[in-house]
Amino acid sequence: MARPPARTRSATDGRARRPDAVGGPTDPRGAARLTRVARARRVREAGRDSFKWARRGPQGETSDEPSPPVQRALPGSGGGHFRPGAPPVTVREKAQVLDDTGIDRALTRIAHEIVERTGGVGELALVGLRTRGVLLARRIAARLEAIEGQPVPVGTLDITLYRDDLGRKGEAPVLRGTDIPFPVTDRTIVLVDDVLYTGRTVRAALDALIDLGRPRMIQLAVLIDRGHRELPIRPDYVGKNLPTARREAVQVLLREHDGEDRVVIQEPEP
Repeated sequence: MARPPARTRSATDGRARRPDAVGGPTDPRGAARLTRVARARRVREAGRDSFKWARRGPQGETSDEPSPPVQRALPGSGGGHFRPGAPPVTVREKAQVLDDTGIDRALTRIAHEIVERTGGVGELALVGLRTRGVLLARRIAARLEAIEGQPVPVGTLDITLYRDDLGRKGEAPVLRGTDIPFPVTDRTIVLVDDVLYTGRTVRAALDALIDLGRPRMIQLAVLIDRGHRELPIRPDYVGKNLPTARREAVQVLLREHDGEDRVVIQEPEP
């Protein structure tokens, strides 16, 4: 008589399970769950108080040096990033859609809309997605403080380990740091990013944020919504809706990182 498959202990609840059972080691749903639990544990162990990750060098040593700027311009990716390993693309500027005054007005409008929708900033916090989302979150927080008269905390979120294309990349991922110095549980969190495109970056940000706690509400603010969504994600606050072609790129330049404030559309050279 054939022996039944050996039972194993689940890493998540300790119960004995057959390897081919739902949630077992050979079940894809169980493997996905274990991966998620491992990622959450990695976040907690990296910094229990502030959830802060230090960027590590090739030998594992920590470094306080700023991360290199993200290379911009392409066709085809999120707001306008080169894909790692992609062949070089020569691009040209097609049009400027916002100058420094336009960006200031858009952020001021977003700040007023946040106050109107949330009814105040008492339990509000902003979380920016690296890199330019963090800079925009700080600007919005300054405007909220000017409107309401009380500071709004700002956190920094690195979604590297939550990207759905992580396994497709040949090189090891570089963690550029998550720093959220406040509890997210029972707060209203506004995620802030520069450009909303397919929605996959925001999906990763939601997973990363929920692993840190259970917010009362999560909202999304973006400077530019360029369309072409691949996931059912819609922003709550938008600086500018910008119809684009997939072959185009939207590049957001901010003075803290790029030396100037502009939003431009780029396209490949013919």
